[in-house]
Amino acid sequence: MPSLRVCHLGKYYPPAPGGIETHVRTLALAQAELGASVKVFCVNHEPGPTTIEHDGPVEITRFSRKAELAKIDICPDLVDFLRRVEVDILHMQVPNPTMILAALVARPKIPMVVTYHSDVIRQKLRAALFRPIERLAYRNVRAILSTSPDYPDGSPFLRAYPERITLLPHGIDLRPYLEPSAQHRVEADRIRATYHGPIWLGCGRQVYYKGFLNAIRALTRVAGTLLLIGNGPEQASLKAEAEALGLSGRVVFLGNLPHYLDLIPYYLAADAFWFPSNARSEAFGLVQVEAMACGCPVINAAIPYSGVTWVSPHEETGLTVAVDDPVALADAANRLLTEPGLRDRLGAAARQRAIREFDHRVMASRSLAIYERVLAEHPPRRVPAALADPAVAISTRTTPLA
Repeated sequence: MPSLRVCHLGKYYPPAPGGIETHVRTLALAQAELGASVKVFCVNHEPGPTTIEHDGPVEITRFSRKAELAKIDICPDLVDFLRRVEVDILHMQVPNPTMILAALVARPKIPMVVTYHSDVIRQKLRAALFRPIERLAYRNVRAILSTSPDYPDGSPFLRAYPERITLLPHGIDLRPYLEPSAQHRVEADRIRATYHGPIWLGCGRQVYYKGFLNAIRALTRVAGTLLLIGNGPEQASLKAEAEALGLSGRVVFLGNLPHYLDLIPYYLAADAFWFPSNARSEAFGLVQVEAMACGCPVINAAIPYSGVTWVSPHEETGLTVAVDDPVALADAANRLLTEPGLRDRLGAAARQRAIREFDHRVMASRSLAIYERVLAEHPPRRVPAALADPAVAISTRTTPLA
C-alpha cells in the first residue's frame, strides 16, 4: 500500500521562530517517522528565491516573498505550486491569511484540513475585513482540527462549522523531558542551590495576556523565588511592579535561554510551574506539557473557552484558579507547600497525562487517522503527471536543523 502523501501549508518553518512553525516541524517529522511522505509549503522568512530543502525525510519549499500587503506575504510561485502539487491531502495551519488567499486562488483539487490554532483576538478590524474571504476558502475545508475540546464553543467563527470540527491536540517530543540528561540534572541542582526556595517558574513572552503581573503580586503572599524566563514589551512594567512591592530580590528575570531544551533544568528544579495567562490569546499553552512531562505540577487560570485548563486539569495535574486573581494563585501555591503528598501526586499524574495525550507520535498517529477518514469521504482528483512539476526556477539544498 503506498504511503499517504501530505503537504502542510504553514506560515514559515524553522529556523524561523514561532509556535506554529515549531508545531509544523514536529508534526511533519513525526508523520514521516510513521511512514507518510511529507512536504511543507511555507514563505521564505529570509530574502531570496524560492528554494526546496530537506529537513531529514521532510521536503520543504520556501516561497520567495516579493512584497507584503496588510501583513499578507505576496509569493507569486505559491499559487502555481498549489495548483500542481501531487499529494493526497493538504493540511493548513491558521491563522494564515497568505495561505488562505493562495488556496482560494489556486483551488487545488485535493481535500484540505485546517488546524485552527486560535481566533484573532486583538486585530479585530483586520479579522472582520478578512472574514468573508476566509468563509469562501472554508467551503473547500473538509475537517477543522481544534487543539482542545473547549476552544470551538468560544469562537464565533468555528461555531458555524460544528459538523467539521474534530480534536487534534498538540504534541511534542517528550523524550528529553521524561528522561533528562545528567547535565540537566546537575543544572537543576545548581538552580536549587542558587535561589532561595521554594522555586516558582514562569515562562513565555512577556506580553499582556501572559498574566505575569498577577504572578508577581501573588509572590507577596507566598514564600520563595519567582523565576521568569523570556523577554517582551511588558518586562519594564513587570520589573517596576516587583520593585514597588519590595520583591526585587525575589523575582528574577532570566531573559531568553539559548535553546528551548535549556528550560528542562528549571522545570526539574521548580516546585510548580505558574501559568497565569488571562485571555483566549492563550489557546493551549504547550509549555504546560513540557512542565508536566518533567513531573512539575502546573498552576493555571480558568480562561473561558480556552484549552489551557483542558491541557492541565484542576486537581489532576495541577491546580486551576480564577483569572486575574493573585490571591487565589498564592493560595494554590501554598497548598502545594502545606498539603501532604499533593505536589507529588499531581506531578506524577502530570507525567502520565503528557505521555498519554501529548506525545508527538500520538499526535501524528491521530492526524493520519483523520486524513484517512477525510479521504474515504472526499478522494482527491488527481493532477495529470504532465502538469505536476511547476516550471519555476528554484534552488535545492538540504538544511540541517537543530
